[in-house]
Amino acid sequence: MNSLRFGLVGCGDIARKRVAPALRDSEYCELIAVSRAQTNLAEAFAQEFSAKRVFADWRELLTDEEIDAVYIATPVNLHAVQTIAAAESGKHILCEKPMALNVTECDRMLAACRSNNVRLGIAYYRHFYPVVRRVKEIIQSGEIGAPVVAQVNAFEWFDPEDSNPRRWLIDRNQSGGGPMFDFGCHRIEVLLDLFGPVTDLEGTLSNSFFKRGVEDVATALFKFENGTSATLTVAHSAREPQDTLDIFGSKGSIHVAVLNEGKLRVVSEQGERVESHVNAANIHQPLIEDFARAVLENREPIVDGEIGRAVAAIEDDIYLDRSIS
Repeated sequence: MNSLRFGLVGCGDIARKRVAPALRDSEYCELIAVSRAQTNLAEAFAQEFSAKRVFADWRELLTDEEIDAVYIATPVNLHAVQTIAAAESGKHILCEKPMALNVTECDRMLAACRSNNVRLGIAYYRHFYPVVRRVKEIIQSGEIGAPVVAQVNAFEWFDPEDSNPRRWLIDRNQSGGGPMFDFGCHRIEVLLDLFGPVTDLEGTLSNSFFKRGVEDVATALFKFENGTSATLTVAHSAREPQDTLDIFGSKGSIHVAVLNEGKLRVVSEQGERVESHVNAANIHQPLIEDFARAVLENREPIVDGEIGRAVAAIEDDIYLDRSIS
C-alpha cells in the first residue's frame, strides 16, 4: 500500500477549509468517499475534492471495501459511536478534537480500536506547530531555567445566529461544553506536551455575558509534575481576540503573542531575541500526513488516542460537578 484511502465522515466548515484539501494534496492519502445527510451538499463537496462516491448515511460509507481509513469531522457527541463502528468495520480512524464527550467514551473508543487492530489519531494539530516544537526545545535546553509559570489566553467572539451551521457548539448535548471544550482542549494538549502530567487541577465556568447552556468564559489552574504552574483562560464573549502563550522561568521567559502565527520572543541571560517559526500553509497537513504514514509504517500516530484521552480526563475534571454561574 503506497497511500491511505480515506472516507470523510462530515463535510462541514473545517472539512472544506482544511481536511479535504490536506487529503487531496498529500502524497500519502487519497480521498475516496464522503458522507453527509444533505446529499446535494455532499455531491458538490465530492465534486470539488474529486471524491469518487457519496453516501447520505455514514454507516454505508463504512461498508466501502476500498476505504482504509476514515476522518471523522462531526459534532463531538457522534465521535464515540462513529469511531467504534469504524473500528468494527476494520477502518483506521483520525477523529476531530475533542476526542469524545467524556473519558468513559474515550475508553470505549480505545478498546474498540485495540480489539480490531486499527490505529486511532486525534486532530490536535497544534502538536505539530513549529513554534510549539521550538518552545519545547528552548525549555529543554535550560536557557530560561526551570519553567515556573505558564499563562495561556484563548479568546474569540462567538455569538452564532440560529441559522449558523456552527451553532451546535453552544448546545452542550452535542458539543460537550463551551470554549473550554471547543478550543481550550487544544491548549490543554499543548500544555501537556510542554510540561507533562498534571498533579493538581482547579477550574471555573461562567456565563459572564451570554446566558446559554454552555459557559462563555472558563479558567483552569494546573500544577504539573515537573513543578510548573499554569493558567488557561478561554472566552466566547471577549471582543478582543487572544491566542497567547507566555512561559516564565527561573532564568528567563518565552512569549508567543499569537500561537497560530508562530513568532516568539525569548528573554534570557543571553539577551532578548525574536524568532519566527511559520506553520504549514494548511495547518491540518502535518497531522494528516503523520497519521497516514503511521498506518503505512505500522506505528502509532504521534497524536494518538491516549493523548486524546489525557485531554478528556482534564476536561472531565474541569466540568465535573461545576455549575455555570
